[in-house]
Amino acid sequence: MTIPMLNLFLDSLEEGVLFLDKNRKVLAANRAATQMVGREGENLVNLLCPSIFKGTGCAEACENRGRCALTQDWKAGDVIQDIVLQRPDSTSVFLRMWARLLPPSENLPLSCAIILRDRSHEAELEQKVTERLQLGSMVGHGPAMQKLYSQILRAAPSKASVLLTGESGSGKELVAKALHDNSDRCKGPYIPVHCASLPENLLESELFGYAKGAFTGATVAKIGRFEAAEGGTLLLDEIGEIPLGTQVKLLRVLQEKEVVRLGENHARPVNVRVIAATHRNLASMVERGGFREDLYYRLRVLPLHVPPLRERKEDISMLANKLLGDLGKRYKRDNMRLTHEALFALEAYDWPGNIRQLFNALEYALVHADGPIIQPQHFPPEIEYVAPPAPGVAAPEPSLVRPYYRPQQQRVNEAEIIARVLAETGGNKAETARRLGMSRTTLWKRLKQNIY
Repeated sequence: MTIPMLNLFLDSLEEGVLFLDKNRKVLAANRAATQMVGREGENLVNLLCPSIFKGTGCAEACENRGRCALTQDWKAGDVIQDIVLQRPDSTSVFLRMWARLLPPSENLPLSCAIILRDRSHEAELEQKVTERLQLGSMVGHGPAMQKLYSQILRAAPSKASVLLTGESGSGKELVAKALHDNSDRCKGPYIPVHCASLPENLLESELFGYAKGAFTGATVAKIGRFEAAEGGTLLLDEIGEIPLGTQVKLLRVLQEKEVVRLGENHARPVNVRVIAATHRNLASMVERGGFREDLYYRLRVLPLHVPPLRERKEDISMLANKLLGDLGKRYKRDNMRLTHEALFALEAYDWPGNIRQLFNALEYALVHADGPIIQPQHFPPEIEYVAPPAPGVAAPEPSLVRPYYRPQQQRVNEAEIIARVLAETGGNKAETARRLGMSRTTLWKRLKQNIY
């Protein structure tokens, strides 16, 4: 490849590339690199790489080592560094950078190539979701939900299909609504279809519509859900329940972006973003022949997994209080609140039915509580069973002791247990509370009471 062709190729890349010699001097740079570092129109050749990234941790490490801090031997993986670069025009850019060693050459004194990627948009999304407590109707502040929020905000602007997976009751419908509300289709219709609740013949007419006289009882024409969702979003909930015959027709709609009503021969164009949701393992269904492979990959362009409630117990307190507030309005009992012992019981339980089961348990408790205070005994028996014993009641082990502790530790008093776990976690109270199976509020109260 000639030099002009090589330069043309390098300038067509979205990533920035800087070629360095063994002394870290720039030998060549492509257009994207000069744009990212804010020196478009300048000649970076012969500049030392650390001087271009002055003030960043990468430049400091480079100068301390006396060689590029990103380079390793051939067998080692990439050293990736995220930096915030202050450009000459006083603007900042978030860059991800890594290096690739180049084979030695007698003709060119090349040592390595520094690769740059602009991650400003990614950093902006991360900033938007950092410490976010709620997105749409979803509530949670733990790592699992922060990750999900970030994935939603990243996927929402796309036109690609989304496949939501997760256990029943984990909130997949709320994720689908958040995807719609944060997309450029938010002003269009949002149409959910629960595929499992409709038999095959009704499902097809609901999805694709039908013409007058298409079947007995079709006295008037009716548009389907695809046409009703024009310009918006269609949620196909429990997509794994769709029969194979309907899967073929659904695949055609997704491929051709047009729908044929039952009883008609001409196609109608549709502009709809499809979100599918399922609690089933579709990949296993594909292997067994229960789900079409081509439809699976057509739906799974952007996969999102919704974590079960047992994997985000740090969110239970906030979630329970929100759900209880919603129930209080429904029952006109706005003053309902949970005791610390009740929250302990909720956080100790594993919730196989996820958020839906939590909602039902709170409704059960609200009905069984005579006053505004909800105690563990007001919950269904399976949840009340895991609650700690009431004060003054003898117990074979301290109320904090859970499976985290071995049997020989059962006689250690509560203060020593808290002190030990605090030491193990380096004083991290959130992690300490999680290991002890208590809420952070309860741990804070124990510490404030000078328990140790």
